[in-house]
Amino acid sequence: MEVYGVELCARHKTRIDRLIKSNNTPLAAIKLYYALKEVGVYPMLEWWDGKKSIDIAISRVKLNIEIDTEYQMLTHEQAMNNLEETMHSFKNGFTTVRIPHVVIKHYLRETVESILGIIEGLKVNIKVI
Repeated sequence: MEVYGVELCARHKTRIDRLIKSNNTPLAAIKLYYALKEVGVYPMLEWWDGKKSIDIAISRVKLNIEIDTEYQMLTHEQAMNNLEETMHSFKNGFTTVRIPHVVIKHYLRETVESILGIIEGLKVNIKVI
């Protein structure tokens, strides 16, 4: 059944319904999550980073993706909170990318291609321990 802009079985629809209800997951995050899976990326939807839930995380390259849904009404307090959250992630070795939901809505394929480019760039910079 097609729900949320992607084809889901009943079991996965129930899981996504719960995620939306508990985390207020943006529809754009769900579309992007499944589009990334389609191209072979292994994203995690609503990943807990120890401080808050991240819309999409790609742990292999330490990439957090946040979907901005209310960016037109961003206050200076929200902007400061975003900066502090980005700093928290960065201190833990993660890169945070914020993507407006309208970009995903109108340019999903291009957004996925850009994220693939970011992933490649991060892979180059990961040091083998």
